[in-house]
Amino acid sequence: MTVSEVTVYTDGASRGNPGLAGIGLVFFGSDGQEIKRMHRFLGTATNNVAEYTALLTALEQAQTMHVGRLNVFSDSELMVRQMNGEYRVRDEKLIPLYEQARQLASKLNKVTYTHVPRSRNKIADQLANQAIDSREK
Repeated sequence: MTVSEVTVYTDGASRGNPGLAGIGLVFFGSDGQEIKRMHRFLGTATNNVAEYTALLTALEQAQTMHVGRLNVFSDSELMVRQMNGEYRVRDEKLIPLYEQARQLASKLNKVTYTHVPRSRNKIADQLANQAIDSREK
């Protein structure tokens, strides 16, 4: 599949910090039609590690789909500001994830990062929690 422009909503969730964690992603084409949904249980992780893992998964999927431009929307203000260069990454656990995300993003034509409130990220949030719930049961 080759798509010139894709929008992805990502979310990472952790019940406890660290605690049981999961990720959720939903991809949309430039026409607004949903392309793909994903969720995955991570085991034990912090919320910020889960958020970055969701981003890394989105970037990897974008490469698989041969996406030219990827518009990332996340309710993680910290991650968005770090990826946009507004905040430095100080957490030792996040530095390698940040560097990997920058490397993956450099392989795409263009990547944008936008912070959205949780209310605009409901599907990804539900998927991340579904990943945790399915593992907990």
